[in-house]
Amino acid sequence: MFAQTFDYTAPKTLDEAVKLIGGGAKALAGGMSLIPMMKLRLAAPEHLVDLGRIKDLNYIREEGGALHLGATATHYDVESSALVRSKCPLLAETAAAIGDVQVRNMGTLGGSVAHADPSADYPAALQALEAKIVLRGANGDRTVSAADFFVDAFTTSLGEGEIVREVIVPIDSSGASYQKAPQPASGFAMVGIAARVKKAGGKVTEARIGVTGLTNSSFRATAAEKALEGTGGSPADIQKAAALVAQGADANSDIHASADYRKHLAGVYAGRALSAAIGRAS
Repeated sequence: MFAQTFDYTAPKTLDEAVKLIGGGAKALAGGMSLIPMMKLRLAAPEHLVDLGRIKDLNYIREEGGALHLGATATHYDVESSALVRSKCPLLAETAAAIGDVQVRNMGTLGGSVAHADPSADYPAALQALEAKIVLRGANGDRTVSAADFFVDAFTTSLGEGEIVREVIVPIDSSGASYQKAPQPASGFAMVGIAARVKKAGGKVTEARIGVTGLTNSSFRATAAEKALEGTGGSPADIQKAAALVAQGADANSDIHASADYRKHLAGVYAGRALSAAIGRAS
């Protein structure tokens, strides 16, 4: 199908883009989610504001003990960045798991985050990394935690006229892993688990577990985290913690997987992610 008629603007500065966003205008980053929705008439923006030519949105750099990733950095940029691979391998591993080569070459970090697909990969990693998302609006920047940014399916805390400017990820020495059960055709996560673990003195001192695909929004599996912390991280400890990941979750059910099956997958993939993360923990 063809999208409905729309106006198109490609601003060269972020300030210019912010002035255009709002009302019937919608930001276009990589287009890997928005364009298909427009073709299916599931979205019909009156005006597309293409962020792709704004140089100030495409960067990956280290600053103040954190990685700062611009909104139009592509999935491939994140996946292949030597800086991300060395300072935050969980994010690089997650980016490498997204879709296929074509999607990773065109899709962007900011576009994926703003779209907030309940089966997207980044939200799990950003939850586990306790990342922050910087939003730019007419009144300047504001920073929101990943936990507060993702609200519901395709719903975020982005305000009217705001654009995702960058993602900030703290740098630490945790062992981490992202594991998912992909839907074979799309590559989206039926369930995806991002695990980050710190160890000291033979004990797990900190555990962070981000979950995507299970419910309408990503979340931190805090009960599982608490169950693992203070343990030796043995296979039995991991199994007990993994069993709590889906506890109390209002799991999605669709043609790809029932709610019960998704809960089962959550436990299985949480076990795999935690085992890998603990094995990588220093």
